[in-house]
Amino acid sequence: MTAMLQAMKHRGPDSTGYALYGERSELLVMRFKLADPRDAADFSYPERLARSRREVESRLAKIGATVDRFDGESEYAYRATFRYEGELKPLADYVEDVPGIEVLSLGHSLEIVKDLGDANTVAAQYGLADFTGTHAIGHVRMATESDVDIAGAHPYWAYPFSDVAVVHNGQLTNYHQWRRRLERLGHRFQSECDSEIIAVYLAQRMADGVPLETAMKQSLDELDGVFTYLVVTEDALGVAKDEMAAKPLVLYEADDLVALASEEGAIREVLTEEIDTYDPYEREVLVWRR
Repeated sequence: MTAMLQAMKHRGPDSTGYALYGERSELLVMRFKLADPRDAADFSYPERLARSRREVESRLAKIGATVDRFDGESEYAYRATFRYEGELKPLADYVEDVPGIEVLSLGHSLEIVKDLGDANTVAAQYGLADFTGTHAIGHVRMATESDVDIAGAHPYWAYPFSDVAVVHNGQLTNYHQWRRRLERLGHRFQSECDSEIIAVYLAQRMADGVPLETAMKQSLDELDGVFTYLVVTEDALGVAKDEMAAKPLVLYEADDLVALASEEGAIREVLTEEIDTYDPYEREVLVWRR
């Protein structure tokens, strides 16, 4: 993933993100940040970080979670594993109500890691070379309509649904309409990014009992715009393109590997043999399962 994302650095050096899937654990894994790293020049920054960390630990205990590990991945990014039998939304909302806290992911296998900088920088900062998993998606970003910050970085977790994440290239023209609809269902959003809408839309459909592939096909009728998106769950990877198929996607598929990228060069970074790739423009939805 790092090699592929680094090959795409020219598309956006501002931030890099990974949605990584390890083997399912009985424990929940929560990735979160305590503050914005751009605030580090503030003299109160260290005190705020320490206070925020103590408050998160306190709230996990109060809501009934039994913490297994609580590790700092950087001065502002943390990873916690814990046992919890309740619903995820009250837990995520309770933690996010701590000022400055953003929950990046929550699930039994999903871990979202994203930060400022290119892929090599982020991978080294978080020790991702030691991560063992089954499948992943990633994204490099150039900020065009928002600040250079972690909140605007992809991928997006489908808050508060377990183990669903999305990356997206394009634009939804009925973003605000779907945001209002989903908010009326009780959802809250961490950003103004339309990619987050896609993630929550699909997760809500699946929570209602709709299979992933069916939910993706429905999205092509209900989400307007020009877009290609990738969605990952604990056991599946899917890609969907709008009917115009204007946003690029290159696919390589073999018996032991499925690789997708916006540009062929990214796929060639992880393959040594000569390959044939294709743009699956003739099919609107593709899904692979473990």
